[in-house]
Amino acid sequence: MKIKKHIPNTITCMNLASGMAGIYFVLQGNLFAATYFILIAAVFDFLDGMVARLLKVHSEIGKQLDSLADLVTFGVLPSFVLFQLLKVPFPDGYLPFFAFIIGIQSAMRLAKFNIDTRQSDRFIGVPTPANALLICTLPFLAEHFAWAGSMIQNRYFLLSLTVVLAFLLTAELPLIALKFKNLSFGDNVFRYLVIAIGAISVLWLGLAGVPFIILSYILLSLVESRLHPA
Repeated sequence: MKIKKHIPNTITCMNLASGMAGIYFVLQGNLFAATYFILIAAVFDFLDGMVARLLKVHSEIGKQLDSLADLVTFGVLPSFVLFQLLKVPFPDGYLPFFAFIIGIQSAMRLAKFNIDTRQSDRFIGVPTPANALLICTLPFLAEHFAWAGSMIQNRYFLLSLTVVLAFLLTAELPLIALKFKNLSFGDNVFRYLVIAIGAISVLWLGLAGVPFIILSYILLSLVESRLHPA
């Protein structure tokens, strides 16, 4: 039995385990710990594909397992984070359950990604990891800025944010894929801008800078798609 063919799937399972651990901490009310686990999961999500390419052990089961793990980590986990945030302005009633639309839309996004041949050079709709990181780092942003703290306790803002993020997951919006065919600045100017903004935001604000990274990524993608339509 070739052990190396199981290495990428093992890494994918670590992604899944990290997502489940994150859900546990959300249920304990510790949104900060949950965010750290989603960051760990994002590293595993990056590594499994890279290792599969290096070892040349791509498999259909690996592709399906990756999507299932991503659904838990980047779909269910952020839904529960948003659910806990909505419980602050809505301590009674059923409106916090509206957050679960993020998990449903994430499932739709991942299902579409598996069969959409257009998404080799660009993503269509916001990737689930980006969406999850934006949601899960909101508490860090609120801790850093008083205005952000007021916003994520505002019921109208949270409900509107839920609708917008759910829509963006499956919207027909072409977004930058950080895949470099060459290192030319002219060919990759928007990719370099995303990386530069990301580095500056994290160095300046730590995890509180992640929402700014995701928002700038979406905005730069929209500009890039207008200037260079497919």
